[in-house]
Amino acid sequence: MSKKRKKPYKTVAFKLSPRQYRSLLNYCRFRRSTPIKVVKKAIVKYIECYSDEPSYESYITENQIDLFEDMPQ
Repeated sequence: MSKKRKKPYKTVAFKLSPRQYRSLLNYCRFRRSTPIKVVKKAIVKYIECYSDEPSYESYITENQIDLFEDMPQ
């Protein structure tokens, strides 16, 4: 049998106040989930779309004006 390949995971740590932690645990109990699943689901929009280097054009919305783009240097 072949060995399973280990996936390279990265650790992310952040701090919560005691009140925030209690709130997270209560939410998890209510939704029958775990804190890790709740946090991952909350940030999935941000971590799935930016695996490659984003281009500058993706940050400009149509309501923004280009003040510094055509300036001579």
